[in-house]
Amino acid sequence: MAGNKSLNAAIKAKNNEFYTRLEDIENELKYYNEHFKGKVVLCNCDDPRVSNFFHYFSYNFEKLGIKKLITTCYKSQERDLFSMNKSNKAIYLIYEGDKNGKNVPDLEEIGIHQFKGDGDFRSYECIELLKQADIVVTNPPFSLFREYVAQLIEFDKKFLIIGNQNAIHYKEIFPLVKKNEIWTGYTYPKLFRIPDNADGKSIKVIDGIKYQQFGNICWYTNLDIKKRHENLILYKNYNELDNPRYDNFDAIECCPTTNIPCDYDGLMGVPITFFDKYNPEQFEIIGILNHGCDSEYDLAKPILHGKEKFTRIIIRRKQQTTIPMAAEPIEEFKKE
Repeated sequence: MAGNKSLNAAIKAKNNEFYTRLEDIENELKYYNEHFKGKVVLCNCDDPRVSNFFHYFSYNFEKLGIKKLITTCYKSQERDLFSMNKSNKAIYLIYEGDKNGKNVPDLEEIGIHQFKGDGDFRSYECIELLKQADIVVTNPPFSLFREYVAQLIEFDKKFLIIGNQNAIHYKEIFPLVKKNEIWTGYTYPKLFRIPDNADGKSIKVIDGIKYQQFGNICWYTNLDIKKRHENLILYKNYNELDNPRYDNFDAIECCPTTNIPCDYDGLMGVPITFFDKYNPEQFEIIGILNHGCDSEYDLAKPILHGKEKFTRIIIRRKQQTTIPMAAEPIEEFKKE
């Protein structure tokens, strides 16, 4: 997909100037309202003066019952979404709710503080702010996703962040997925604002604003959500046509996920998109078929009929998930 190629090129070039639209934040965050009451929220990869994350949380501060909102900025002191990080200093904002009764965040209600350093999320100053936070919500730099997640895990933070769906098979991320320490959210943002002078493929212009279009961006979280406890309905029976066995590993192919059989208890290989429907109470994650050498969980290459397939996740059913046979009609409703 062109969107995926754009993301891969961006990662290689370490281009991290992709900014999240307010509507994409709203579409995902509406499922998490109960998690924010009484909590300190940190957005530590944003220019807080123009960030849509800051906008969302500050304007919904009282509705969500947030205790404190902290947003940080990397090297930018200009009121410009794309300041190119030219400043040597950075700032962070603290908002603790409406004080003057206007029910909107005013400048006099927002505490503006200057970092001594550059505001990098790995800096001592930003780590001190991270320690104060209960939940971290942001769009971290694509090229630093592994390092960013590692820091969240190290400090035992709850989070809701945006990343490449393919990060699931990263050797640093997959062990967290397997141990149910990270999972995907509800929605899949596709458009991100980019600088006006940006060029390349998969760019859309909407109302004079440039956006980069991506194919497989998702939200990652460790906040418990309803869909994580919903069973995937299985309605197909095992058959060799839809479920061939891998050439080099004792598991059957189940791609697309609709081909997961309801009557098979052995190992099954599913695509990464399976995680949109993954319920840890229904399935167990065994390992991954990727390169066969990335980590202890990388079991083999996914080879089928002599051809290497895309990454497959190896799973096994935990419980019976067949659809019960239709019951005999109740006597009074039988047709005469």
